[in-house]
Amino acid sequence: MEKKIYVIGHRNPDTDSVVSAAAYARLVRLRGRQNCVPARAGKISPQTEYIFERFGVPAPEYLPELIPKAEYYISGTPATVNEDASVWDALELLQKDDSKVLPIVDKNGVYRSMLHYRGFARYIIANINPRKKSAFPLSLDRLAATIHAQPLTLFNAGEIRKSPIVVAASYTAHFKKNIHAEGVENALVIVGDRWDIQKCCIELGVRALILSSGNTLSKELAELAEKNRVTVLISPFDTSSTAMLIIYSVAVGTLGDAVPPIRLHDPVRTFREAISKAPSRCLPVTDDGGKVAGVIFEGDLIKDPNIEVIMVDHNEPGQAIEGIENYRILEVIDHHRLGNLSTRYPITFINRVVGATCTIITNLYREQKAPLEKSIASILLCGILTDTLILQSATTTETDMEAAEYLSSITGLDIGKLGQELQSVANRNSSLPAAELVRMDMKEYAERGLTFTVSQIETDNPKALMERRAEIAAALEKERAARDHLFSALLVTDVTVLDSLLFVSGKKSFTGSINFPVTGEGIYMLKEVVSRKKQLMPLLAELVDKAAV
Repeated sequence: MEKKIYVIGHRNPDTDSVVSAAAYARLVRLRGRQNCVPARAGKISPQTEYIFERFGVPAPEYLPELIPKAEYYISGTPATVNEDASVWDALELLQKDDSKVLPIVDKNGVYRSMLHYRGFARYIIANINPRKKSAFPLSLDRLAATIHAQPLTLFNAGEIRKSPIVVAASYTAHFKKNIHAEGVENALVIVGDRWDIQKCCIELGVRALILSSGNTLSKELAELAEKNRVTVLISPFDTSSTAMLIIYSVAVGTLGDAVPPIRLHDPVRTFREAISKAPSRCLPVTDDGGKVAGVIFEGDLIKDPNIEVIMVDHNEPGQAIEGIENYRILEVIDHHRLGNLSTRYPITFINRVVGATCTIITNLYREQKAPLEKSIASILLCGILTDTLILQSATTTETDMEAAEYLSSITGLDIGKLGQELQSVANRNSSLPAAELVRMDMKEYAERGLTFTVSQIETDNPKALMERRAEIAAALEKERAARDHLFSALLVTDVTVLDSLLFVSGKKSFTGSINFPVTGEGIYMLKEVVSRKKQLMPLLAELVDKAAV
């Protein structure tokens, strides 16, 4: 199975992060990697949702985490066998598919059990025993198909009954005595061209008379068999081969081991022990409907998973989706400071000093001479405008402006009008629950061994949020306490005057050193500060240094 590549931004993604994932995944597909999928590591904001709906682009797939799961280690849908199929058919499929195991399913394709050579060996040992007479649960239609028989008469063809196999190799009188001991009505009698035994079996009313080596009945006996409702099958094989094939005509469902399945989304940690104890060291994997999606072997868990990752709009593991350390990172495309990311393999790492990752993605399209669909160009323009405060942020560069003008020219969108439209949608954030506000575009940082979070929203009405300061403070403290952070903060940027309010909840070792102008308990005024990464983070880093001493 070809590996799936996820293009994904940071946790609690902003518009730039989600748009970058969608646009870059398309570029990767244009380069021939059709298995590339855009994803997002959190809920999208109303503004981001509006942008994707406005321009008719599907929002990236939501991935709450990337903890290793069964689906990341299976290599494709395996062959399966119906529980009513014969053992012979199942073994042929095992050999043809070169498989160690074969999932057994019902008529609807729902998993029932697992067949492997060990189970077949147990069946042979249990039933092919000269000291023990065995009866085999089988139907006559399956028997006829397995031995490639020509039916002369066929009664109750689909009924499954346990039947002993009797080879008529003795005189008639002795044969009659033995067959009564076996149970006449269930017996499967194999005979050649002996007319006396043929007649005896039909008169006694055996379950089936099997004529080996292509022998047939006289017209008289055929009529008698029809009258007595005795099934007569003509086998093209000799007696010994016919007897062996009858054994293989048993329904494969009777041989399967009841190995409990795991589901596609089950984490690896939950079934490691089970797979080590399972027959053949493997487990069936089913979808939510119970149908077989794959088989996972113990050895598969030491192989690379069938997932690879491209990180956009971040490069720090602390901001990445949970579980990313388990997968190969192919590329990083970002515009933030460098974190402590390390990889086992060389990767493509693009980090440019621009105001938005969408600017980098736009220029990658141009550098690689890839066509830009109008819808993709439109969301890229939105990504640049939202991450640069409509090209007014301190992080905005000439490169951002030039990329925005380029996108505007090929989409016909006016930068000013589109910016106002996007800001109007962003203002709806003020009415969101406080818990959602503090997790919106929230990033986690680590400095001097201390961790903290900083979120950011934009509004043209910061007073509305000041009125909710108690609610916001409680949400920030809950977020901080959940992971014992040094502090949690929310930067509220007023787009009308390009100033910001900073809401902070933290340990006294940190809050006691904050020297920003105070506008309320735990709220600080930051004049002309609009950029989290370029303006706020250096200030916070100095305060964290003091708290770490």
